[in-house]
Order: sequence, then structure tokens, then C-alpha cells
Amino acid sequence: MGQTVLLLFVTALLSCTTNQARLTVSPRRSQVFKDESVSLSCEEDDSSAGWTLRRNTTTDTRADCGPAWGEQSGSSCNINNVFPLDSGVYWCESREGSTSSIINITVSGGSVILQSPVLPVMEGHDVTLHCQTKSPPSKLPADFYKDGSLIRTEPTGHMTIHHVTKSDEGLYKCHISSHGESPPSWISVTGKPTTTTTPSSAVAAPTSTQPATPTSSTQPPASTSLQLVFRLVLHLVVFCPYFISTLLMVSLYRHRPTENHLSVSMVMTSPS
Repeated sequence: MGQTVLLLFVTALLSCTTNQARLTVSPRRSQVFKDESVSLSCEEDDSSAGWTLRRNTTTDTRADCGPAWGEQSGSSCNINNVFPLDSGVYWCESREGSTSSIINITVSGGSVILQSPVLPVMEGHDVTLHCQTKSPPSKLPADFYKDGSLIRTEPTGHMTIHHVTKSDEGLYKCHISSHGESPPSWISVTGKPTTTTTPSSAVAAPTSTQPATPTSSTQPPASTSLQLVFRLVLHLVVFCPYFISTLLMVSLYRHRPTENHLSVSMVMTSPS
């Protein structure tokens, strides 16, 4: 009986996991110009989970996609003619409270943006940054900065970092003479998978003015492992008590006293 209960308990824990959604953005960059159009989609494994796109900005907190700032189209949310107030962190959230990867979007009212990866970069991979002007887009010499310090000047306006490591993580921006400077964007670097391969999830890539998590506007970016641990703990706390209580009731029912035991325990010896 003990082994059976243990097996049921382990099965219950495994069944506590939920389907996840992947947040994608088009165009695939973390910075966009004012008046551009942006489309975000919750690519879900199970439509019954009811994933909803939310965002945190300087004016909104956990705001759903809707008439106030977006146009819902199936699992996608389209934002036409974005403004700097649309800058913030975006994510998908299910009815049970599970969250997807997190994407930071910066809307620039200037004439220069930095094209950087939306998702974290895997250690050992290469990443290319582009310094782009609004009109007309051209390959002009650009200065690239990391954490406020000049890295180097590239004559073609793009810089490639080969075989990135955790030390390459930081705030990047670029500057083009006579055009201006781009907003800063955070580039995250994740470690290589060890034994199992998990879907790559975007961690908050905050700038100095962007929220980094769904509940904070100034926190530093969290690691992917911490995000996965948080999700697992959330699932266990929310769903597993139902399975555990069921198992306990089954166990108590199978170990209840039989009628024979009750009859014997109720026999009383009359006084002599």
C-alpha cells in the first residue's frame, strides 16, 4: 500500500505541470521607431489554457490587450502606430497564472535605434548588433557602447560579438554622428543546457527606463533558471494540494477500522 501511495503521489506531482506559451514579436527586435506597427503573439501548446497578452508600462500595470492600446486578433495582439508610452515589458499569462517568456520593447521617438536580439543569447553563439537610422536606413559609421563605455566604432554600422559569455551581458546602445543616439537595451546571455534541452525563454531585458518583470519596473533581469523554478513552485502550490488531499483521503479510507475491530473494541466486561 505504501508503494502504491508513493507512486500516486509522484504521478500527481508530475501532472502538476502546465502547458506553456511562447511570446513572439514582429518585427523581431527589441527597439522600434515611433509610428511603427508591432505584432505580438502567444504561441500556445494548449488553447484551453486561455493565454492572454499583458504588459507593464509607465502608465499600465498588468493591462490586457484591448481597445486601450492594442487590437486582439486570435492569439495575437497588434499595436498600430506605437508611441514611446508603449515602451515596457510584455508577456503571456494563462487563467491559472502561468507566464510565458518576457519581452521588453522600447519605442524610440528619435532617429536612431539599436537592433538587438529579443530573446537571450546562448553562451558560445555569435550576436550581431545593428545601429539603424529612421530614414533612410543606411549603413553609417556607428559607435557602440556597453554599460556606458565605448566598445569600438564600426564603419558599417553593425558589430558582431563572437562566442558570447556571461561577461558580455549588459546594457548596449549606439551612436551615429549627425543622427543621434539610440535608447539602451539589455542583452541577456544564458548558459548552455547540460543534460536536458528546455525551450528557450526570454528573460526580461530591461533598459534603464523599462520594467524587467511583470511586477516590477526597475528590477534587474532574472535568470532563466530562477524563472523556471518560480513557475514550478507556483504550479505545486496551486495545483498539487488537490492531488495530495485526494491521495490522503484514499489512504485513510483504505486504512479505516473494519466492523470486526469495532465490535471487539465495544465489548465491556460486566462487574463481578
